[in-house]
Amino acid sequence: MTGTSTTTEVARGVSLVGAFASLVRFQHTVFALPFALAGALMAHQSWPPLSTLGWILLAMVGARSLAMALNRVIDAEIDAKNPRTAGRDLPSGRLTNTQVAVFCAISLAALLIAVSQLPRLTWFLWPIPVAGFVIYPYTKRFTWLCHLVLGVVIGLAPLGAWIAVSGHFAAAPVFLFLAVATWMFGFDVIYALMDVDFDRQHGIKSVPARFGAVKALRVTRVMHTLAVICLVVAGALAGSGPIYFVGVAVCAAVLVVENVVVDPADTVRIQAAFGTANGVLALVYIAFVILDVSVG
Repeated sequence: MTGTSTTTEVARGVSLVGAFASLVRFQHTVFALPFALAGALMAHQSWPPLSTLGWILLAMVGARSLAMALNRVIDAEIDAKNPRTAGRDLPSGRLTNTQVAVFCAISLAALLIAVSQLPRLTWFLWPIPVAGFVIYPYTKRFTWLCHLVLGVVIGLAPLGAWIAVSGHFAAAPVFLFLAVATWMFGFDVIYALMDVDFDRQHGIKSVPARFGAVKALRVTRVMHTLAVICLVVAGALAGSGPIYFVGVAVCAAVLVVENVVVDPADTVRIQAAFGTANGVLALVYIAFVILDVSVG
């Protein structure tokens, strides 16, 4: 009996870990973390101390986990009504609100510990992204500009990492922030294509629900064009070398493919455009930033 009980407890523990991993979608960290690392590397066009990178990583993990958990708690009622999201961990009962609240507290603690070890300015700035984490889920209830709010919140990652390394603001990370914000705006519009009918029926705001799929994809193309321009300007202001700009060109090509591939009527192609293409772009970008900094 003891062995059976132990096995059951282990299975429950593994299931709980899996539920939390599903809750925060760690695989989506690839969207923001590479740009945070890029901000850290571009601050001085060199590798910062490993300890600094470690604290930035902890801050990113804590912030990303807190953001996703808050989003799931705030949107739990909406998710339960949507057939596409009803199987998520809170609506399905795999996790309770209390468990997620504790997870939020731990994530916030990790963020605060990390920023306490970084330049003093980061300590005064951390409430800004946390406020964004709380505000963003509510914006889809009253404005189709919710995609912009998400972009702004995620765009703070490279700006914060730059400050964590340099200790001050500069023009280059502002354009890196704008690049991520517009890029995120564009591909979150693509993601919203999957819920157009549901959103219209339940009063959820989004660009596709407001303007239709065709116009929404035009908005995405504009945002992605702006993102590429901002990446170029950020590199120029930061003093990046030729390798960096080759990387931006590759990223631009990825965005072209993404916008060609997406089909509002095909969920599989939407997922490919949203998940695969943007994950590839983020990894390509940081790879070229690392190569540029290492060679330069």
